[in-house]
Amino acid sequence: MNPITRIFKNKAFSRFAKKADIKNCKLCKAFDNAENGLIDANLGGGVIKQRIAREGECKSGRFRVLILLNIGNRTFFIYGFTKKEL
Repeated sequence: MNPITRIFKNKAFSRFAKKADIKNCKLCKAFDNAENGLIDANLGGGVIKQRIAREGECKSGRFRVLILLNIGNRTFFIYGFTKKEL
């Protein structure tokens, strides 16, 4: 049985998510996808990149988030950006 993972957002990411209108349910879905092996990019050392779709759109054109995955049963959403910022 896996222990329960707690999910956190840092202050900068919280501001980004609020401005981008990303709901917590979308973040939980991104985490669940990562836990099930559906990772968009593994950057190494427990850092992954996931794509999050805007409401009513596909994933490819919207938001990217960096996640520190499973650090002592904790996951941290640390950075978010749009595809245009690349």
